[in-house]
Formats: sequence, structure tokens, C-alpha cells
Amino acid sequence: MFTRRCFVLAAGFSLALLSAQDTLPSIQVIGAVKQELTLTADDLAKMPRASVRTTNNGMETVYEVVGLQEVLKRAGVPQGSELRGKALAGYVLAEAEDGYQVVFSLAELDQAFLDNEILLADTANGKPLFGAEERFRLLVPKDKPGARSSAC
Repeated sequence: MFTRRCFVLAAGFSLALLSAQDTLPSIQVIGAVKQELTLTADDLAKMPRASVRTTNNGMETVYEVVGLQEVLKRAGVPQGSELRGKALAGYVLAEAEDGYQVVFSLAELDQAFLDNEILLADTANGKPLFGAEERFRLLVPKDKPGARSSAC
């Protein structure tokens, strides 16, 4: 069985973005979380969503997204007033299928700390993501070089 993966680890928390030939693409939040989750694109469609317009090499793309903070919140990852002490040392490591990795601190993911929302996209220009972008894509719109946005 062929499986594509993007892992996100957060100080004992992990978010795995999976798609396989015989299963629906899904996101799994597992590890030291209050509630382990498996979310499909249909589940994401029911969560609070937004549209984000990006430009890369002169090409504009409109993504439909869910905040990664919302996904982690549903798994019980510390946020807001719970994000104190040792929890502030927590981080998220996102790893794409090709081994590309990016890191975010839990504080970076919490809008109570920074106005820099990290987003999980599942559509581009009204169509599900596919091909080089896989089924899901992390977007970091306020990063100047865009290097932490990654296909999963």
C-alpha cells in the first residue's frame, strides 16, 4: 500500500496528514493529547473555514483553509491561558512526504500570543488539492520567504 505522510509533532502531540490508495486522505492527531483525532476532508469542511489569497511567482491562488490552531484545539493541545510554563516549550514539527520539515512553537500557533495564523488548506481555486501539493497543505501567509509552507 502506498501512503503519503506529513507529520506534525508538538512536544508529545502529533498530527499526521495521511493519504493512501485504499483510504480517504485524513489527518490524525495522536500522542499525548486529551483526545486523539482522525479528520477527513469532509470533517475539515464542517470546521470554521476561511479563504486565503496568496501570490507565488506572479500566480495567484485562493485556498480554502482551517486554522491549524483549531485542529490542535480539538485534540486538547494547550492554548490560551493553558499555554504557560512547560507548555511554552512545546513545538510543532511538520514533515512532508519528501522529508521536508518545518518547526513552529505552540505560542506561534496561538493567536493569543501572535497574529500569525498557521493554516491547513484542502482546496485551491475551488478544487481539492492534488499532485505536487498532495491533499493538504500548510500555509504560513505572514512568513516573508514562505519557506515554512509545505505540501502534505
